[in-house]
Amino acid sequence: MLRIVSFLPSATEMVCALGLCDELVGVTHECDYPSDVLGKTRIISSILPLEQMTEGEIDKAVAERLRNGQSLYAVDERLLQNLAPDIIITQDLCQVCAPSGNELSQALKVLPKQPKILWMTPQSISGIEANIRDLGEATGRMEEAEALIVAGQRKLTEIATRAQDLGHRPRVFCMEWLDPVYCGGHWVPEMVRIAGGFDALGREGGDSARVSWDDVRKWDPEVLVVMPCGFHLQKVVEESGKLREYPGWDDLSAVRNKRVFAVDANAYFARPGPRVIDGTELLAHLIHPDEFAWSGPSSAYRNAGA
Repeated sequence: MLRIVSFLPSATEMVCALGLCDELVGVTHECDYPSDVLGKTRIISSILPLEQMTEGEIDKAVAERLRNGQSLYAVDERLLQNLAPDIIITQDLCQVCAPSGNELSQALKVLPKQPKILWMTPQSISGIEANIRDLGEATGRMEEAEALIVAGQRKLTEIATRAQDLGHRPRVFCMEWLDPVYCGGHWVPEMVRIAGGFDALGREGGDSARVSWDDVRKWDPEVLVVMPCGFHLQKVVEESGKLREYPGWDDLSAVRNKRVFAVDANAYFARPGPRVIDGTELLAHLIHPDEFAWSGPSSAYRNAGA
């Protein structure tokens, strides 16, 4: 039986989607889906007390630690040694989102047997699919991996085809951070495009980036989706209230038409795993509510513009 340790929540979701939850022996403090992982041994913790901090405070604290070459995560090296993993899944995409190469290099020094390292650094939906294939190959679950990928592709093609037939592509802005304002990057603008919207401020295939509020006002989104990275819905709703203080907020088309939505960013957008398919379906519903139904949980989103 394999012994798998996941250094990031999206990888944890992939492992379980391939039927390997029993082989998962170690996870991070943020791994909360599916529910089967809640009792798993946690070997990663956050240095910062994020639950007690505002977005502005988080942004300043993260910038300071990165500027000083300090890590944002702590790895329990003794626990990792005891778990003796055969496979460790990690990433080198974002130093903020999850432990990256630096933390892993340090942790590997304590292991008597060097495990196989799977790096997951997707920039797009096809990159996420490649990660699923890599995991399937490494664990002998290629059949399950291909079935998962094909099912996702089929759903995305269905959404894209229906959206294309609608003609109108509303102006969308996906706000990946509120203070300061960041646009969506990587796979998120691609999700918007498939769902029948257009986010001119997004960075498809690239890092999310800081944008000026004036640029958002000029873009005047018809649909504004608030999805701060690392937050579930309730926290997003709490943070969304501060948007009313932004200059010209009431003049935005999305605000006037009550089409500002807070979403569960962790579940559907921030984590590059199987649920980005559901996230794309959710976006299609938010962008074209009369054409696309949402059959997922009510905790996925809330209208924040009412």
